Amino acid sequence: MNSVVLIGRLTRDPETRYTSGSQMAVCSFTIAIDRVTRQGEEKKTDFPRITVFGKQAENCERFLKKGRLVGVQGRLQTGSYTNKDGATVYTTDVVADRVEFLEWGDRQSSNDGFGQAMSAPREAAPQSAPAAQDDFTPEGFTAIEEDIPF
Repeated sequence: MNSVVLIGRLTRDPETRYTSGSQMAVCSFTIAIDRVTRQGEEKKTDFPRITVFGKQAENCERFLKKGRLVGVQGRLQTGSYTNKDGATVYTTDVVADRVEFLEWGDRQSSNDGFGQAMSAPREAAPQSAPAAQDDFTPEGFTAIEEDIPF
């Protein structure tokens, strides 16, 4: 079984390139993951490199920035290459099947928790009823006007 699930913060902005044949997006980034340590031990951190393909790679390029928290699900893949000095360099990457954006940009500018990248200005949203605009009630539902005791 080769399955990896990680949560960490991007150490820098993602880098995206496109393959020459099929023009598929390939996005790479590194995340910082703190290791669990015993009390009194020095904090340790791992920095796995993540590789994402296709539409998911384009979304990573568009919405991820240095410092953002992400969840990654995928598999380990090892490889090797010969550097310019002639030495063999071994690599271990995580090839992501799924990347969850756990933290978005400036939350203060948007009340929906998605940040500026995913939300339209409030004035541009269609207004079906005044309560729907203020309470974020989805279309087809009615806002409850009473306090719920739990």
